[in-house]
Amino acid sequence: MEKRKRTNALKDDVNEDNIWWLVVQRGLAPSFISISLFALLVRVAVSLHPYSGAGKPPKYGDFEAQRHWMEITINLPASEWYRNSTANDLSYWGLDYPPLTAYQSYIHGLILRNFLPDSVSLQTSHGHESYLGKLLMRWTVLSSDVLMLFPAVFYFIVVYYSGSRTGCKSDWAWHVAMILLNPCLILIDHGHFQYNCISLGLTIGAVAAILSDKDLLACFLFSLALNHKQMCAYFAPAFFSYLLGKCLRRRNPLLEVLKLGFVVIGTFSIVWWPYLQSVDAFLQVLSRLAPFERGIYEDYVANFWCTSSVLIKWKRLFTIPSLKLLSLGATVSASLPSMVQQIWAPSKQGFLYGLLNSSLSFYLFSYQVHEKSILLPLLPASFLAIDEPFLFKWMMHYALLSMFPLMCRDELILPYISLSALFILLYYAPGGRKEKRDALSPSNLKSFVVVFLVLCSLVLHVVYLVVSPPEKYPFLFEAMIMLLCFSQFLFITGYTNIKQWMTLKDSALKNKEKKHL
Repeated sequence: MEKRKRTNALKDDVNEDNIWWLVVQRGLAPSFISISLFALLVRVAVSLHPYSGAGKPPKYGDFEAQRHWMEITINLPASEWYRNSTANDLSYWGLDYPPLTAYQSYIHGLILRNFLPDSVSLQTSHGHESYLGKLLMRWTVLSSDVLMLFPAVFYFIVVYYSGSRTGCKSDWAWHVAMILLNPCLILIDHGHFQYNCISLGLTIGAVAAILSDKDLLACFLFSLALNHKQMCAYFAPAFFSYLLGKCLRRRNPLLEVLKLGFVVIGTFSIVWWPYLQSVDAFLQVLSRLAPFERGIYEDYVANFWCTSSVLIKWKRLFTIPSLKLLSLGATVSASLPSMVQQIWAPSKQGFLYGLLNSSLSFYLFSYQVHEKSILLPLLPASFLAIDEPFLFKWMMHYALLSMFPLMCRDELILPYISLSALFILLYYAPGGRKEKRDALSPSNLKSFVVVFLVLCSLVLHVVYLVVSPPEKYPFLFEAMIMLLCFSQFLFITGYTNIKQWMTLKDSALKNKEKKHL
């Protein structure tokens, strides 16, 4: 039976209509380079469009925030980076990410100062938008992608498709394209302007290390990811529960936990060293990483607090301390089933589902979530794209929709439409997706529901662009978009939690098969 399956897979692989087979004929490395070069070209094309806050004084946008951090880090000592002063006004894009982001800003700042000193001169460079300055800034994101994200994806693909995993060779080519040509990530990093590729690249490396049983390396890489962007804490419950469950099954569980803890504490200590000299310095940085004073949400985002605020005015009814406790309780409660499953019966497939479940729990229920945070649940969804192709496509569709108002504000409608179309073309390219294996595919759902929801999303796109909202409800269309997206993300969360628990049954069946053999 197994031999017959492999023969059929090989026949599918060499099908002339399978364009991914043409990609992989020359081997893994050349094929990966080819896809990467195309992905890089797409990024360059998107970077030719506007960015967050382009030509919009006085504070501009995220582009100016990243440039300003370079200005601060190369002109002031590390002890002053997170401290308010006449030279560093924290109300003007003060650093609010962990120290590794500051070090990254310092390195990029040195590059800008070498080629264009005026672009990072202290205080006088605010709002700098010269052609060369913008070109250099875009280059720093592109180089970060090449140095961090692309190698991490290669590592993940090699590990994921090694060993006993069966399937067509063309599967991994399609999988690489789905991860590297993620339209949401490209739009945010190379359109809106951020460096998510660094923290996500480190996370991908950590996941690959887990899948290859290099747990100490995984702890090191994930600790670096947390120290680059604190939002990577969305994945922390999955890493913690899987590694704890694994340690509890070792001969000396306490020793195993201590080894992992030593790596984590050691990594954090090295990154935070300049701020461990005094309690005041440490607390100063920590206060910048948790801006609770902004409230439980800012812009319209497809999570529980923002969506339900249409009916329940959370900010009026509760104080900030009460909202912090409410969001903490809701997030922990939503993450708990996934964590319990992995502590009870850790598995690599369960870990991947756990990453998706924990990140969705944070996105839906945690404090101060941004629309860009949907990139975090999308990452594990892309890991599972081969096993859950319809789920991945469905989630990508609504992740894009949830970001649409932001893309309109940034004047990125053309790249939004182009990348969405490119994603659909690649997803449906012959030989790529395997929806016949997917339990969530439309054949198992009432097709009219799927069509209806897609039509709703398309109508909302058009309405948002061409219809003016009523004066009494200026954010009516944003609220409608968020409500639709939230409902789909909530449905996906329920489904993936069930699927994670079903891995217990799958592992039990595999154990029985091994005993019979």
